[in-house]
Amino acid sequence: MSQELKYPFGKVTIYDNYVIAVMNEGITVTPDLNDVLEDISELYFLNKNFVYITHRINSYAVDPNIYFRTSKIKNLVGFAVVSGKKIVIDNTALESIFLNKPFKSFTSIDGAISWANTLCE
Repeated sequence: MSQELKYPFGKVTIYDNYVIAVMNEGITVTPDLNDVLEDISELYFLNKNFVYITHRINSYAVDPNIYFRTSKIKNLVGFAVVSGKKIVIDNTALESIFLNKPFKSFTSIDGAISWANTLCE
């Protein structure tokens, strides 16, 4: 079962143990967008752990300061980045420094989903 939510910055699909976010081309992910993730954690994962998966299909920028707030979401137990582009995967090493949660990069969405389900067991 899944539910797709659309926002001006992209879409987020809710699943049992994880969410998959696809951001729009050219946006900048800033700390104020974290309000959406906090709302999702409270509405869809109340008293339940989940993993955030970002499927980086499009090119966009991420302000690493967002991760300080993201780290405070208690039931968020992992953060995954999925991309087939080496430069994107390489950049995740820098991003992971700012997040106080398990952070992993994948070249396939299936790998990220499998990891998410394992973390939520």
